[in-house]
Amino acid sequence: MSSQHNPLENPPQVEPLSSPVIPPTPSPVPKAEDPPWTGWDVLLIIGATVGTSFVLGTVVIGLAKLLLYKSLSLADLARMPELALLAELLTYFVVFAVMYRVVEVRTNEFWRPLRWNWQGRSGGAFVLAGAVLYFMLAGIGQLLPIPKHLPIDRFFENARQAALMSIFAVTLAPLMEELFFRGFLYPVLARRLGVGSGILLTSAAFAILHGAQLKYSWAVLIIFVVGLALTTVRAVTKSVAACFLLHVGYNGMLSLLMFVVTGGFRHLERLNQ
Repeated sequence: MSSQHNPLENPPQVEPLSSPVIPPTPSPVPKAEDPPWTGWDVLLIIGATVGTSFVLGTVVIGLAKLLLYKSLSLADLARMPELALLAELLTYFVVFAVMYRVVEVRTNEFWRPLRWNWQGRSGGAFVLAGAVLYFMLAGIGQLLPIPKHLPIDRFFENARQAALMSIFAVTLAPLMEELFFRGFLYPVLARRLGVGSGILLTSAAFAILHGAQLKYSWAVLIIFVVGLALTTVRAVTKSVAACFLLHVGYNGMLSLLMFVVTGGFRHLERLNQ
């Protein structure tokens, strides 16, 4: 009698179920700007600047009245360019300390997170570009109805004031303005609103800062265009130092031409001719 096949002896082979393929999680797209500080930190710096400027301005004028210019009124002292520059210099020291603390407390460093990247041998090219930018915008300025007399003219009433202002314009002023506008403000705006909006809003804020000195005339439009150039350089090069060099080139050419035209600041009346 033949044996019958027992299906249990040789069970059919069952293919193991393959585990489902999980697609890899895509890496997050890095943001164009992602600074370690926030908009609140930017507001802190603005508040520190305004408050310190008021306090130190009052202290400088008060000490000048008490120690040096007893016969002058406080209103006269408040209009003295030398005292205004001294108060601004002291304010810069305080504001820089606040800036340094804001970054250092989060990163244990300052210059690298702020994108202060020197451009090496190309640094001179940014200074030259700033000088060229001045000539371009000076030509445009001739076509605009800009008043001949502006509030900033009070800093050029004599040779000493003009020299101090010129030195200030190519050293501390561009340094502190670039640290704030292109160092702190722009990356926060770019992260929140995008690069294009960040460039426009930073440039607008930069122009508004200079508005009072220019009587909010058409000259503010020139400063807005300068801000566009500076902030665009920041967006493209990722370097605040490049913006600083461009700014120095622009202000430096302006100061140099004023020095030449006025015969070494001896004939400042020529500025309004």
